[in-house]
Amino acid sequence: MKQVTVVIPCRNEQLYIEECIKAIYSCELPEDFFINVYVVDGMSDDGTRALVQQLKDRYSSLFLIDNQLKLTPYAFNLGIEAGGQADFIQIVGARHILSENYIFQCIEKLTNDPKTWCVGGKIINEFVNETGAIIAKVMGTTLGMGIGNFRTLEQSAYTDTVTSPMYPYWVIEKIGLFDEELIRNQDDDYNFRVSQAGGAIFFNAEISLKYYVRGNFNGLWRQFFQYGYWKVYVNRKHKSVTTLRQIVPPLFVIYLMMFLLNILSIQSLLLNIPFIVYCIAVVYFSIKLKQSNRSLSWLGFISIFPIIHVSYGLGYLKGILEFLLLNKKPSDKQKRMSR
Repeated sequence: MKQVTVVIPCRNEQLYIEECIKAIYSCELPEDFFINVYVVDGMSDDGTRALVQQLKDRYSSLFLIDNQLKLTPYAFNLGIEAGGQADFIQIVGARHILSENYIFQCIEKLTNDPKTWCVGGKIINEFVNETGAIIAKVMGTTLGMGIGNFRTLEQSAYTDTVTSPMYPYWVIEKIGLFDEELIRNQDDDYNFRVSQAGGAIFFNAEISLKYYVRGNFNGLWRQFFQYGYWKVYVNRKHKSVTTLRQIVPPLFVIYLMMFLLNILSIQSLLLNIPFIVYCIAVVYFSIKLKQSNRSLSWLGFISIFPIIHVSYGLGYLKGILEFLLLNKKPSDKQKRMSR
């Protein structure tokens, strides 16, 4: 028999953890495979732990592991180590609900295509309130997330990273565990290491995961600010810009600063053109989203695009200041998750 170790990093996810676990155990498996599922919990205090304990009575291969440090990369590594030398490692976020064919098709691709070292599927954004619905729709657009981002891909293709990835265990042995310094972007870092080692990362549009998007503006701002901030730390680690699209938001924020100065000094009309183009793009995408989601707020769509872009850009610029110019370590404030 061959083993798949499923690792679920988790903290205070009582609303979603049961659906997440049930979906995993509903997944198809090849005949000679079994799974062990490790919920690595950051000492939840919302009832998550008690719920997982109840589910252990139903699923004999479900385990609860304490993550005393309460941080995601530690959860990844604790789960991988607890699973022993499994044949495959599947990472699943506590808010990720896998499709029934997810694990089977990941195994099939990794088994039959030696150049592929990592596989992940299509994100289907879900929501619990109107704000979450607006955020989910915006995050599914190229303007919102950038051209080439796996969140916006419709066809199967090789890409730079995926979410809820599966790896053969030998990849873990080859390039090591997750970097425990990275509170955010640890998956981007890991998949960049996969690419640097010669492996390919495959996005399979035929498998999917439902993802419950955060439903408030403050959480979204903090989430993307941290993405930008920690991306610079990953860049410093590898002495490389891992994707070209990551530099667009910080350049946009620098432009906005220049634009505001231009308004005050009234010097050049040419400087207004990119701002006008951006506004037109935001309005165009908002109109398209509103047409297919008439019950959602028009102003909501318009506001989410700049929240994502400006927060990421400001976080990136703060990362440049602290990591590249001042040679600092990551701020403790930026280690707080956007729950």
